[in-house]
Order: sequence, then structure tokens, then C-alpha cells
Amino acid sequence: MPDGLGPMPLATPETQPFFDGLKRGELLAQRCGDCGLAYFYPRPLCPGCLSGNVAWERMSGDGTLYSFVVNYRSAPGHDAPYVLAVVELAEGPRMMAKLVGADPDPAALRCDMAVRVVFDDVSDDMTLARFRPVGAD
Repeated sequence: MPDGLGPMPLATPETQPFFDGLKRGELLAQRCGDCGLAYFYPRPLCPGCLSGNVAWERMSGDGTLYSFVVNYRSAPGHDAPYVLAVVELAEGPRMMAKLVGADPDPAALRCDMAVRVVFDDVSDDMTLARFRPVGAD
């Protein structure tokens, strides 16, 4: 585990393409070739129609803050307070990630604010997706 980061996610055969994409600076999600649904978290069957005809697709990285919680209790490897966000990507899927570059004050955040993915190289072999409000330096 990298110093001060807490437990890192472990790639599985279903999630390895997602983590490989993050290392390349690409945010990937799956899309169903039958019903067209784009979805996240990775899985072998489409959650909309249960088709196995799914493929990885590069997402724009643009999204909106769908929901959030300001965590005031430090989890291992995280300095409290921090913002855990649910982001709705422009292509439709929702994913959870840390929100960075924003004041962790509920009064400073609003649902539907524009966010963009940033790639955080937390170790030599692990990159994580984070989101930053659009316009934050």
C-alpha cells in the first residue's frame, strides 16, 4: 500500500481494462451493443437488458455532481474532511470518486455543478480517477 493512501483497489478480470485506461489518462466505462446503455461499475452483463454484448468505451470525463457527502472522520489514508462524490458522467453512467480542488464545506458545493475527471498517479502502478469542479485551479 502506498504511504498514507490506505488500501488500494485490486483489479479483477472485469475491472482491469478500467484501471489500464486510467494509467493511460482515459476514463472508460462499458456500453451495451444491444440496448446502447453506458454503465459503470464494470460487469460482464448489461444491467439494462442482460446482454453480454458489451464493450469498453472512452468517456469524455465531463460530468455533474449528482450527490456528495463531506466525510469528517478520517478513513485510513485520507485526511478529513474530504468530499466523496457521486458524479453523473455526460454519457450517463454514475460513479463515486473523491472530489478534489473544492472546499469540503457543504455550503460551497452544489449538486449539478460541472466537474471534470483528473487522473491521480497514487503509485507507480496505480492511477485513480478523481473529479474537480470546472474552473477550479
